[in-house]
Amino acid sequence: MADLKALAEVIIKGDQATAVSITKEAIEEGLAPKTILDEGLIAGMDVVGARFKKNEVYIPEVLISARAMKMAMEVLEPELVKAGVEPLGKLAIGTVQGDLHDIGKNLVAMMLKGAGFEVIDLGVDVKPEKFVEKIKEDGVQLIGISALLTTTMPGMEKTIKALKDEGLSAKVMIGGAPVTQEYANKIGADGYAPDAASAVDIAKSLVA
Repeated sequence: MADLKALAEVIIKGDQATAVSITKEAIEEGLAPKTILDEGLIAGMDVVGARFKKNEVYIPEVLISARAMKMAMEVLEPELVKAGVEPLGKLAIGTVQGDLHDIGKNLVAMMLKGAGFEVIDLGVDVKPEKFVEKIKEDGVQLIGISALLTTTMPGMEKTIKALKDEGLSAKVMIGGAPVTQEYANKIGADGYAPDAASAVDIAKSLVA
């Protein structure tokens, strides 16, 4: 029998090969894809997220776990689609226009995927129009914008204004080293996350 507790454990350890083999085994045994996702992959990433919040693990460990989860997700995704499992929500994420930093953004994207969101990664240096376009094209409910430089932070405000001008109701969460809750309030963002684990909690509350 495929052991979903063991799957969660290897996600925590970041063992890609074993994560993939247990996921395949669980699918072959006919376990429900949603059960594999919830009790294996998400359960593992939840532990990693909680440890990250308490500073018990750091970004490199989180990235290793997230990669293991991503490899297992590639196997599981077609099964989830076949079973008609809906993602928690659809999110487009990108680093703000003029900013080329992506480690934090990539981490948040991986953690959100691990929590059951459908994530569209728009990359770095993303113009406000690009976010607007994605919301219109793909029915994105939530956008995540990150900035690492104080000089690029105004791009976040421009993006929020662009959404308002277009009458779009997608929620906006922001993050990045120089960003604060105070700044989020000032520019009218719906949420602010100081770290990747918090981003998952905020995203869940915004699509609830």
